Amino acid sequence: MAGRRTYRTRAIVLDRTKLGEADLILTLLGQDGSQLRAVAKGARKPGGRLAARVELFCETDFLLAAGRSLDVVSEASLVEPHAGLRGDYERVAAASAVAEVARLTCFEDAPDPFLRPICSRALGACEEAPDRAHLDLVVAAYAWKVLAHGGWRPELAACCACGDADVAFFSPAAGGALCGSCAREVAGAEALSAGELAWLRATLACTFDELLAAEVDGQTAALLLALSHSWAVTHLDARLRAMEFLAGA
Repeated sequence: MAGRRTYRTRAIVLDRTKLGEADLILTLLGQDGSQLRAVAKGARKPGGRLAARVELFCETDFLLAAGRSLDVVSEASLVEPHAGLRGDYERVAAASAVAEVARLTCFEDAPDPFLRPICSRALGACEEAPDRAHLDLVVAAYAWKVLAHGGWRPELAACCACGDADVAFFSPAAGGALCGSCAREVAGAEALSAGELAWLRATLACTFDELLAAEVDGQTAALLLALSHSWAVTHLDARLRAMEFLAGA
């Protein structure tokens, strides 16, 4: 490591890729909201010093040595393991969906101080969720909030085509809510009740604490998750396998 510039960052582990027989390439959400990629040498060795500190969803204080293409983990100190996610199938699935959206909405050399705190809070909310409906609600809200922050905010107050306030449909391709007349011209526009539209607005407006405290039925939460998945797929132009898995689990 001699001669390499080193720097510290508190980062969330979003993804891990095997490298060789014992190493991992980590995709991290850095403290400043930028995406980092680093090699954790020996991280796959049983009992290795890095193994427990670079698990998915962990928030870790890293000392990284800058490299030409990938940085190298010199030291790692676990800060928040999000232990409440471990060993719970549905919570791991929900946290994986959060990490997937986070990975697709953060970028190298593009700091954004909004991204790491909201990802950390969403992972915490996945630990706190009392049931599957609230897990779906947390993931949907995280996706809506992060994409809206990134510039993909749906129009929900009025028809995104004509401005009519009487809306009853939703279309990711059109950009949000639609009135009945405009919806006839948009393939795949989905009819929503007034209550479902209110919930859609709430996922953007409410905090995670408020959403965790709210009463929501499983059918509504599943619909909100499906709509957020469609919105993310459309505007990120990527397949979100973890969200697909959660929706089908």
